[in-house]
Amino acid sequence: MSGKFLLFVSLCIFFSCTERPAKNVGRFGCGAVPEFNSDSAFRYTGDQVSFGPRVPGTASHDSCASYLVRRLAGFGFATTVQRTTVRLFDGTPIGISNIVGSFGTGNANRILLCAHWDSRPYADRDPDPASRGKAIDGANDGAGSCGVLLEIARQVGLCGPSVGVDILFFDAEDWGEVNGDFAAGHYGTWCMGSDYWAGHPHTENYNAAFGILLDMVSGVDARFYREYFSMEYAPHVVDKVWRAARAAGYGRYFPDVLGGAIEDDHLPVNRRLGIPCIDIIQYDPGSATGFGDFWHTLDDDMEHVSVETMKAVGQTVLQVIYDEE
Repeated sequence: MSGKFLLFVSLCIFFSCTERPAKNVGRFGCGAVPEFNSDSAFRYTGDQVSFGPRVPGTASHDSCASYLVRRLAGFGFATTVQRTTVRLFDGTPIGISNIVGSFGTGNANRILLCAHWDSRPYADRDPDPASRGKAIDGANDGAGSCGVLLEIARQVGLCGPSVGVDILFFDAEDWGEVNGDFAAGHYGTWCMGSDYWAGHPHTENYNAAFGILLDMVSGVDARFYREYFSMEYAPHVVDKVWRAARAAGYGRYFPDVLGGAIEDDHLPVNRRLGIPCIDIIQYDPGSATGFGDFWHTLDDDMEHVSVETMKAVGQTVLQVIYDEE
C-alpha cells in the first residue's frame, strides 16, 4: 500500500443502513451479476509477483506493465499507457507509467476503478534491520488489487454492463520516503502516478459518475472500514458499495464502522478532478500501523493472499457495476 499513511484513527461509529435486494439484471444477454472467479484473480496476482518487485526503473516493472496492458486488451478494453517523469523525495527523476483500460468508450455514463500497480522499493517496516533496504513483493499491497481488477475486467468483457468502465493502474504510489509521513495535503513522496493523472487525465475533460480505489484487498481475514476521507468526499458512494456488499452476501467484510483517515490515490481524484472516489482498503485497528503486521515487509508475499477476501471484494464491486442503470 502506497503512501498509505494513517493520519489518525477515529472512534468507531456505527451507521444504520437499510437493506435492499440486489438487482440481478445484467446487460447484453447476461441474466445476472457475473460471478467473480477468485481463482483467476489469484492467478493474475501471482503473475505480477512472479516478475519480481514492480519498482519503477527496473526490468520487472517494465515486464509487468506489458503484462497488464496485454491482459486488459485481451479482455476487450481500449488501452492507453501514460508515461511521465516524476521526482522522488530525494530529487531523483524516475520514469513512471499509468496504465488505463476503457470499456464502452462511447458511453458517457462511466465508473472509474483504480489501484496502484507498483511495489514498495524497500521493506522499511521489516522486523529484520538487514532486510529493510530490500524491495518487497507487494502481493497484497499492489498486486492483489490489480488481480481483482483484472478479473473484473474479464467479466465485464464477457458481459458488458450498461455503463462504461475505466480501469486505472496508478504507478509510483508506494515510493515514499523511508518511514516518511505525509505533509498535510501533499503527495510529493507518495501517490505520484495518481496525482499526475488527476492533473493530466488520459482523456480531455474526463469525468466519471464515481470512482472506487482498491488497496490491499487480498489479505487473509481483511476487513474494510468506512475510510474517513471517503466519507468526507463521497459518502453516497460508500453507502452504495457497502449496500452492494450486503446484497452480494459479503457484508461481514465491510463493517459499518468509521476507520482511519488515509492519504491514498483517491485523494487526487477527489481534490483535483472532483470525481467522488472512495478507498476500499484493509484496516486493522488492532495493529500498530492500522494495516497489518506484514505491511511494507518482506512477508507481503503470496502466502498472505486470500482468495476468500478477493472474492468478497470482487463480487461486491461487480454488484455495484451491474446495479448501475
